[in-house]
Amino acid sequence: MPDFAPPLANLIQEVKRLPGIGQKSAQRIAFYILRAAREDVERLSRALLDVKDRLELCRVCNNISDGELCPYCRDGSRDGSVICVVDEPHNILPIETTRQYHGLYHVLHGAISPLRGIGPEQLKIKSLLERLHAGTVGEIILATSPTVEGEATAAYLSRLLKPLGLKVTRIAMGIPVGSDLEFADEVTMTKSLENRREL
Repeated sequence: MPDFAPPLANLIQEVKRLPGIGQKSAQRIAFYILRAAREDVERLSRALLDVKDRLELCRVCNNISDGELCPYCRDGSRDGSVICVVDEPHNILPIETTRQYHGLYHVLHGAISPLRGIGPEQLKIKSLLERLHAGTVGEIILATSPTVEGEATAAYLSRLLKPLGLKVTRIAMGIPVGSDLEFADEVTMTKSLENRREL
């Protein structure tokens, strides 16, 4: 690494710790911050600290929130009989952008991964079960990621929830719209065939 003044070298090292940011990107960002107006840097600094100081987890669904309840749990017009279970808070956005889902959410904050030492007890499963005691939920949609860990989590939750008399569904997976079959891998093609529907 070239010799930079210690404050700049420190900034580059800190930026490089962000996911997806390599050495060159970290240097570009650091030099951008160096050239930016002090007010812009102060705004960025305040925004970073606000994220740490003012956000917490929703006490009901574990989504990121600026209060006791997240916007979805506060919204009385949402269908409380359906809960969509996702791995992480950022998984909610793609579902919401469809404008087709009007139920509630539950965020697990991870997926079962024995290789990384993450078991069911490290996930927010207990709070999901507590939500079900009220008896108002009729369906659980498992929208965990289509990875080995996500599939293991969905299978575990399905075995745990079905004996409770709930309808447990899994989001469909397969060939994306606009894609060509020749580019589909074996697993995606298998899922597409399994999730086919009658026309």
